[in-house]
Amino acid sequence: MRLKLGMVGGGKGAFIGGIHRIAARLDGHWDLVAGAFSSDPERAAQSAAELGIAAQRSYDSFAAMAKAEAARPDGIDAVAIVTPNHLHPPVATAFLRAGIPVICDKPLATTVEDAEALVKLVAETGLPFILTQTYTGYPMVREARALVAAGRIGRVRHVQVEYLQDWLAMPAESSGNKQAAWRTDPAQSGPGGCIADIGTHAFNLATFVTGLVPSAVLADLTAFGPDRALDDNAAILLRFGEGAKGMIWASQVAPGAKNGLRIRVAGEAGGLLWDQERPDDLEFTPVGKPTRTLRRGGDGVLTPARLPAGHPEGYLEAFATLYAEAAGQVREFRNGTKSGRDIVLPTVSDGLAGMRFIVAGVRSNEEGGIWVRL
Repeated sequence: MRLKLGMVGGGKGAFIGGIHRIAARLDGHWDLVAGAFSSDPERAAQSAAELGIAAQRSYDSFAAMAKAEAARPDGIDAVAIVTPNHLHPPVATAFLRAGIPVICDKPLATTVEDAEALVKLVAETGLPFILTQTYTGYPMVREARALVAAGRIGRVRHVQVEYLQDWLAMPAESSGNKQAAWRTDPAQSGPGGCIADIGTHAFNLATFVTGLVPSAVLADLTAFGPDRALDDNAAILLRFGEGAKGMIWASQVAPGAKNGLRIRVAGEAGGLLWDQERPDDLEFTPVGKPTRTLRRGGDGVLTPARLPAGHPEGYLEAFATLYAEAAGQVREFRNGTKSGRDIVLPTVSDGLAGMRFIVAGVRSNEEGGIWVRL
């Protein structure tokens, strides 16, 4: 049976809402049946009509939606939250209190206190909460994680992640770009700009692949854009509790870079390299031996693939993997069952870790580039 999905945010002119809808549909687990697509009632109604949502299930506010859907016998099985960052906590709280599982875009919140409150509420309700850290859904990212966990590169010494874009190299926020406008606005994005928008992806990828627990950060955040209130470039050093070190360069003002996410892990016995723009390949180099390129779906690769080798899988498929696994968790919750399989989906706790990373990075920068414990 297909599950019923609701959505808050993601109306006309939004980018990430459309991505969520495509991902939810791809494997046939979800039907979008309800939404509060905008805080503007007219835009919300227009968006719902264009998406084929019945008028009685198009809502003017997320509070009204949570209350009404919880009371319906055919109410939604989960809600996807695709609003600007500052709305994530109140929307998630409303639906969790209504007994409805949550699929939330990142970052989790704009303050550590709000993130901690959500962690507590999820624990109290026992409801599924999935954070859409997209890159954890790529097969070869999971293969890298499995190789590290199996000890194939030995003890991790260093992890380096860069995430480069160029879409804010010009002042897009002053030219009518809705996505740029809210991402550069502290009231909507929170205390971090680039560090929150894509730096959290880099941070999450570093911890997801290596399994390392971060202990401290030192950050140099810069707003190169004229009169820009939030950073658009972040250079960050990391320390991990296990003695490993790390570096992150996240930038949205790097000309020529579109979605340049890359992770390199150096261990005592070998190294790994994965590049999001070549997502089907993972470079594995044992110390003293030639580099091997492991290909998704190829011989010796254990991580399952959707398609045979040579048929590219990318961003939408990775996103869809998260939605497919979220469907499994929601079904188990509804049925009171447990599969016993290893769950690697990002959760509300990963969201809290990301929020602590953002706040520590901002504080480090504001205090002149000092080490700040996480």
